[in-house]
Amino acid sequence: MRPQFISIAGGLAALVLYAAILLGGAASIRGRESAATPDFVLETPDAAAIEEPAEEPVPAEEPPAEPAPPPAEAEAAAKTSRTPVRPVDPNLFAIPEEGVAKPLERIAPRPPLSAPSEKKATPLVLNRAVALAAGVVQNGDTTLQIKDIKPEKADRVCEGAGKSWPCGMVARTAFRNFLRGRALVCDQIDEKTEGSPAASCTVGNMNVAEWLVTNGWATPLPGTPLEAKAEDARNARRGFYGDDPRDLRRRPPVIEEPAGGMDFGEPAPDL
Repeated sequence: MRPQFISIAGGLAALVLYAAILLGGAASIRGRESAATPDFVLETPDAAAIEEPAEEPVPAEEPPAEPAPPPAEAEAAAKTSRTPVRPVDPNLFAIPEEGVAKPLERIAPRPPLSAPSEKKATPLVLNRAVALAAGVVQNGDTTLQIKDIKPEKADRVCEGAGKSWPCGMVARTAFRNFLRGRALVCDQIDEKTEGSPAASCTVGNMNVAEWLVTNGWATPLPGTPLEAKAEDARNARRGFYGDDPRDLRRRPPVIEEPAGGMDFGEPAPDL
């Protein structure tokens, strides 16, 4: 019990000593501050003894001159001053004054920056065209008339050598033989013609309308350059202007050649 009492007494003595040291330090610091800063009394003069100086008049300063606006801004300001001002009021619903609201003016559009490219129509190629008549062809669901000629009917009948013959059917057969196994290239298709559309067609480098008229199997339209070829076919009695080409009696006789040569007859005309 005695050792414990000694420990408690030693701790209390240490606390008392620590408190005394703190109090002594605080008193020493307070004494130094009072010695360094003595009491200072501020003396203020009497307000009645001070004389106010007389006020001098301040000269009026002229405002700086504003720079002159540019000519363009001056002209715009003049126009604005002459234009009546339209009142702006959310509660005002009225027709604007005359001269404030002007009608819109339509101006011409500017020219294009570059020339438009010309669109070339793609030609129509008929690989298996069948002649329905001289001047009329069909390929699947597409039916075309040959341009610049009158389409002939397959039941047309012609007169020659004192008898009639089915020249329309013969013309269709000749046209079919011309088209057989060859591609028909058509362009310049005109949808406005009566019946089937009309087109300018070629087979290779040969114009189909020109071939029909030259062989007498078509009649050209008036005013076309094919009229001269139709006149040549009429003078040569070709096609519709001649006799029935199927008449074998018109075949010339066999000509005998001398020196024991073989006899060769002339080839029969194309049917």
